[in-house]
Amino acid sequence: MSQSERLVLATRYRLVSELGQGANGTVWRGHDELLDRAVAIKELRLPGELSEDERVVFYRRTLREARAPAQLRAHSIVEVYDVVIEQGRPWIVMEMIEAPNLEQLIERSGPLPPERVAHIGRRLLDALNTAHKAGIVHRDLKPSNVLLDGDRVVLTDFGLAFSSGSASLTKTGHFMGSPAYVAPEVAAGEKATPRSDLWSLGATLYAALEGRPPFERDNVMATLSALANESTPAPQNAGVLAPVITGLLEKNPTRRLSHARAADRLERALTGPRSGRRAPTPRYRLMAVIALVGATVASCGIGATALIVGMVRENPGPSPTATGTARPTGQDDLPDGVASSTLVVRARAAGCKIFVSVPGSAVTVLTDETLAVGEARKYDQQHLNAVVYDASACDVWVNGQRKPLGGAGERRSYTLTRAVGG
Repeated sequence: MSQSERLVLATRYRLVSELGQGANGTVWRGHDELLDRAVAIKELRLPGELSEDERVVFYRRTLREARAPAQLRAHSIVEVYDVVIEQGRPWIVMEMIEAPNLEQLIERSGPLPPERVAHIGRRLLDALNTAHKAGIVHRDLKPSNVLLDGDRVVLTDFGLAFSSGSASLTKTGHFMGSPAYVAPEVAAGEKATPRSDLWSLGATLYAALEGRPPFERDNVMATLSALANESTPAPQNAGVLAPVITGLLEKNPTRRLSHARAADRLERALTGPRSGRRAPTPRYRLMAVIALVGATVASCGIGATALIVGMVRENPGPSPTATGTARPTGQDDLPDGVASSTLVVRARAAGCKIFVSVPGSAVTVLTDETLAVGEARKYDQQHLNAVVYDASACDVWVNGQRKPLGGAGERRSYTLTRAVGG
């Protein structure tokens, strides 16, 4: 056991094991021996070239800025318990959340579907709104500071990041934030504001959709040059989120989306277009066609019946059985509940990964998983959004109707409403 792992901070916080390291310091798994609970402890690393006066300023800023987020109470903001000075450096004691961050998820799974990014964006916007109303600017919003604990999205490191080295220090002082996610006005030397946090939110959501932030280049100077001189690239995978992303990544902060406008656009993206008239489901469209043809050729007797049956077989969807259950071609055993469910997914091959959520003012994520071969999931909620990452690996039934298989690696998105009478 190392000397650090034997350390007890403020006579109560015992370091248990190292969780990870970054440019700003080390994060430890800890144990609060007074309250007998697990905690996360961030050991902040000071740049070695700081003078004694600069160290004092750094300590004061750390203590001051840790007290502010400690007052925040929001589901999407990590809770700060304590700040202590030990061995000549600050340690931040926080809520322990054992979950991957957004950066890790992007590296592991690649770009995320717009439905999930919209959910993440809505929760982060709520967190920023809470902080900004309390007068707190985050200054370093980026994917590595966003934890994904199931359906919970948690923003960490409020005002605590202190970047060091060539990536963050300039001749005029300390550059706050990560170059790939910092707002243009902050990179130009202006003070960070709530609007600059909204830019960082846009860059974070862009990275979640595209796999990398909009202005990331091979080095810091190239990144900052692109940020200053190049137009914001249009996201290719944003779908309905495009107006949100482009609005947040407006370089002029006065024209950038406000909290309220960003929230409104995210709500529209999550709930879909509002319309009082709903298109008929494929099942009812098929019935309408059959009824029309039957009326037209009713006088033809048996010929009319042959014509109708031929049209049903030519339809790419399955033919209903006598019990109303859709039977897929080439599959004899149907999962239970196909006829009565809004969505049923079964893995026919390895790589059947799905993401299913219920839209609304607060999106509920039902699942984000890869199914084992033969494993099935069914959902009977009235409204659903779903993404199938490999349409060749999954059998999919929507309102009892089997969807045709897709190509290998083809991603399909569904916005579902339970069929009338389903």
